[in-house]
Amino acid sequence: MKNSRLLIFIILVLVGILITQLNQIPNLNKQLVQAKATLKQVKTSQEQSQTIVSSPQAQQNNVSDSTKIVTAFVKTFSNQPTSSYPDTLKGMATDKVINELTQTFAPSVTFSDKAHYDVPLVAIKNAWGSDLEYLVIAKSDVQSVAYTITYDTDGKLVTDISRLTLKGAFDNER
Repeated sequence: MKNSRLLIFIILVLVGILITQLNQIPNLNKQLVQAKATLKQVKTSQEQSQTIVSSPQAQQNNVSDSTKIVTAFVKTFSNQPTSSYPDTLKGMATDKVINELTQTFAPSVTFSDKAHYDVPLVAIKNAWGSDLEYLVIAKSDVQSVAYTITYDTDGKLVTDISRLTLKGAFDNER
């Protein structure tokens, strides 16, 4: 009798443990899915890092090509009338950037037919990742204008531009 009661008690405890474990299966499944997603994200990040580290020449070529495109972009919009921006800048920048240049920057900068802007400085502000950040100076005989430009290497487009104020060495004071 005592043995059967002890056996029934042990069976009930084991059934309770089994029920508890079965109730935790959905939570464990959620944790497994989340862990797999995190692992996939980490692997992707690691692959990108390994690509940059293992092929610095490829990253350097990518930055070099992007720098040429950004330089051409600045020369194009600096030496064109604002009315031609939608046509001449198409494929070089996003519509947002073209609209910003047309509505905001161009009226505040003197882009006359006689002024010719050179781009003496294109400096990389951030060279890691798919979005490269540049500091660009456009200079004419009358004025110098500085911009920070974000270039998306995946989309091959300028995605952001902002004008900076210049002081000191870049002023064209004579």
